[in-house]
Amino acid sequence: MTRTAAVLSVLLAAPCVQAEQTDPIAKVIQMISDLEGKIVGEGKAAQKVYDEFSEFCEDRSRELGHEIKAGEASVKESNAAIEKETATAASLEAKIEELSGAISVDESDLKSATEIRNKENAAFVAEEKELMDVLDTLERAIGILEKELAKHGASMMQLQSATNVAEALAVMVQATSLSQADAAQLTALMQTTQQSEDDSMGAPAAAVYKGKSGGIVQTMQDLYEKAEAQLEAARKAETSSLHAFQALAQSLKDEINYATKDVNAAKKNLEICNENKATAEGELSVSSTDLKEDETSLSTLHHDCMTGAEDFEAETKSRGEELKALATAKQIIQEATSGAAEQSYSFIQTKMSSGADLANFEAVRMVRDLAHKTKDTALAQLATRMAAAIRAGGSAGDPFAKVKDLIRNMIEKLNAEAEADATEKAFCDKEMGETEAKKAEKEAAIEKLSTQIDKASATSAKRKEQVAELQKELAALATAQAEMDKIRAEEKAAYDANSAEMEKGIKGVRLALKVLNDYYAKADKAHSSADGAGSGIIGLLEVCESDFTKGLAEMNSAEQTAVKEYDTTSKENAITKATKEQDVKYKTKEAKGLDKDVAEANADRAGVQTELDAVNEYYKGIKGRCVAKAESYSERKQRREAEIAGLKEALSILDGQAVLLQRSSKRALRGIHVHA
Repeated sequence: MTRTAAVLSVLLAAPCVQAEQTDPIAKVIQMISDLEGKIVGEGKAAQKVYDEFSEFCEDRSRELGHEIKAGEASVKESNAAIEKETATAASLEAKIEELSGAISVDESDLKSATEIRNKENAAFVAEEKELMDVLDTLERAIGILEKELAKHGASMMQLQSATNVAEALAVMVQATSLSQADAAQLTALMQTTQQSEDDSMGAPAAAVYKGKSGGIVQTMQDLYEKAEAQLEAARKAETSSLHAFQALAQSLKDEINYATKDVNAAKKNLEICNENKATAEGELSVSSTDLKEDETSLSTLHHDCMTGAEDFEAETKSRGEELKALATAKQIIQEATSGAAEQSYSFIQTKMSSGADLANFEAVRMVRDLAHKTKDTALAQLATRMAAAIRAGGSAGDPFAKVKDLIRNMIEKLNAEAEADATEKAFCDKEMGETEAKKAEKEAAIEKLSTQIDKASATSAKRKEQVAELQKELAALATAQAEMDKIRAEEKAAYDANSAEMEKGIKGVRLALKVLNDYYAKADKAHSSADGAGSGIIGLLEVCESDFTKGLAEMNSAEQTAVKEYDTTSKENAITKATKEQDVKYKTKEAKGLDKDVAEANADRAGVQTELDAVNEYYKGIKGRCVAKAESYSERKQRREAEIAGLKEALSILDGQAVLLQRSSKRALRGIHVHA
């Protein structure tokens, strides 16, 4: 090796890592070649990330499109429900207002009619009292006149000399036969009667009184009759007015009661309507919020996907330019420096006697015949027991005792049955009526509970469907976020590796430049150095340094933009997730509440059904007892009386035979010795 070559080798190797003994130019060329391979690998990795990102954009866009369509349908359904309930509420409010107005008018009419009736009654009471007073006064005046006429005394002479009723009353007042007040009242009555008849109502002419001393009495009696007629007319008018008022008042009260019931029913329906409207508004709010969020998410997704596509396009273009520059630089270096080392840039890397026997057998025959005639199994059984008792032997004291006891017991039983049967019809009527009422009540309760259950079950099912849809959306959102996290992690890993490689490349180029600049800057070279070629290499390396620095800057900018877009989308997804999770919580709680109501209603309905089943079972038994009868009560009564009469006859036969046996037994005992 010449002295000049040795010096050049020392100068080129001096700034490099001590373990390496490669020529700086060859290292630059190798770095360029490695960088080209890394850039191509980075391009493939970027294409894979972009393909996954593009697929994510299409899938997410399709999911959001379905969610938006479902949201729009839910909003439309809620708006229709709100409009329907609003229209129904307006109709009910108008009806309530109309009925309230009608009630107010009827109450006012009733109040006015009551006031008028009170005034009419007060006027009648006053008029009746006045007429009763007049009749009482006339009656007393007539009595006084009749007494005076019967006396034929001085007063009678004065009365006969009176030319009219007023003078006659004055004579009576002077004779203290009549009080001044009564006289004044009768005078006023005469004047009133005179005016009403538009005729002279003064006392009869003096000739009348002289010719007929009782004329004034007749006049008074006429007045009495007129007052009675007037009182009767007033009472009839009062009765008629009272009846008319009662009819009117009852009519108004009925109208008020009916209208009040209608108002209460309308108010209840209005409350239900308002509750339904509030529910629909709540659903509309949730649906609108979800729809808005989905639309915002779609808009953001569209923007992010467009931005990602643009960035990918720009990166691809830039990467092509970078490869072109590297190729050019590599070519230049290879062409310009013979034997220079290749440069490397690394860039990119989820259980008896005979007389007794005959009597007993006769009694058994009678009972058996009676049982056959009446077709009564109880009598047939009695006959069988009587025969068994006869075969077993009678009592030592009374051979008929056992059989008579059986007959007496049967008679008591029949009497007890007759007494019980006497009350059976009343019992049946009462029990049938009460049971049918209970049956209807339980059936109505079951129908009501069934309606409530159906309504609550339908609403619960709807809420569960909505919750399932929301959970599906949350799962899709989680999947999308996980996909974004994966892509972001891949981008970050690529960035970390690429930026490190880029910085390494820049450092290498600068190192090479330092070596070359230091070398060519020396003045005491032992040979004629290729300063021109060195300057070209230095210039090209400076261009490479500038390109790598620019690439690193673009890489940092792209990383910052990707981080910002990732953070923004992640926050929006978190908000959407929180909103949907809250909606799931609200709807799940509502569905659980409805399921609880359904369970309670089912339990209530089961309880009522059990009660209804018991009522139906009892009703079936009571119908079998009370309705399905083979014979009527009168037939049973007639049959039972015949049985009792027959049994009593059999019993009388046994009693008669017992007496005969006792007499025969006593006669026999007097002539017979009993041996031990």
